[in-house]
Amino acid sequence: MDSTATDRFDTERFEAGRSRLASLAYRLLGSAVDAEDVVQDAFLHWQAADRQQIRVPEAWLTKVVTNLCLDRLRSAQARRERTAGAWLPEPLLDGDPMLGPADTFEQRESVSLAVLTLMERLSPHERAVYVLREAFSYGHAEIAGILDISESASQQHLHRARQRVTAARRRSDGEVDAASARRIVEEFLAAASSGRTERLVALLTDDVIAISDGAGLADKLLRFDTPQRVAAVARAGFKPSPAKRRLAGGTPAMHYAVVNGTPAVLAVVDDQVVGSVTFDLAGGKIATVRGIAAPARLSRLTEAWRQHGPDTPLLAQW
Repeated sequence: MDSTATDRFDTERFEAGRSRLASLAYRLLGSAVDAEDVVQDAFLHWQAADRQQIRVPEAWLTKVVTNLCLDRLRSAQARRERTAGAWLPEPLLDGDPMLGPADTFEQRESVSLAVLTLMERLSPHERAVYVLREAFSYGHAEIAGILDISESASQQHLHRARQRVTAARRRSDGEVDAASARRIVEEFLAAASSGRTERLVALLTDDVIAISDGAGLADKLLRFDTPQRVAAVARAGFKPSPAKRRLAGGTPAMHYAVVNGTPAVLAVVDDQVVGSVTFDLAGGKIATVRGIAAPARLSRLTEAWRQHGPDTPLLAQW
């Protein structure tokens, strides 16, 4: 095989695994944009390597992507941005290939916004071990080789990571019946847009929290707790007004969607997603509300939405 044919064959081998690598990077970084950058960097490493000496390309590329992600997580810029409290995971529409394997509960949970947010509290190694083990079913010997640590260290990292994820799991029901989830979200939107505070409070758990990126205009995330405060914020945020229409660039239609495995409301103007609100449910009520409206965090979601096809909005004349 001549060099041109070899390069083409090796490029095809890389492209065959691109989606898996992107899914790994997204789980580690919580950002589709960063995940795409990492995978492209990995491709450059692949092109520069002596590929004839690489016996198992999948394992080699997994190690490269994982360590590129760890380098980003350890960088001064990442620590500054993430510890400032101005960061939420980038939301992805159900069916996006970057969400990756979803055959088991653990795989689906590892890409939920709740777990992606919680993993900010893990060390980079804890985060990597958890993702490699729970989402991609690597054994501890394989993980040890990827991260250049011992098997016992891998086991310890996984134990600590699982303990913290379990703590987050207590705030939600995990997987919820799709029809029930949609009904709760529809009731929430109807109550919020009409200003029915009492009905809103009744839909919320006693320890509910709401988190918003302030449309990317705030220095830190906005956080609210208690049913009364969250209801007031939801009523103010969802109640229509001319000023909000101007800010959104038009009159948004409110659509139901599934984002990172959780029920959501998407505000859409001319096929552009201008806001994503996701809901974690517990005991038939809403336990966590996450609002993301920073345009930079919604670009991939918008692309997926445009391919999604039209459906009937929950509110068409917001």
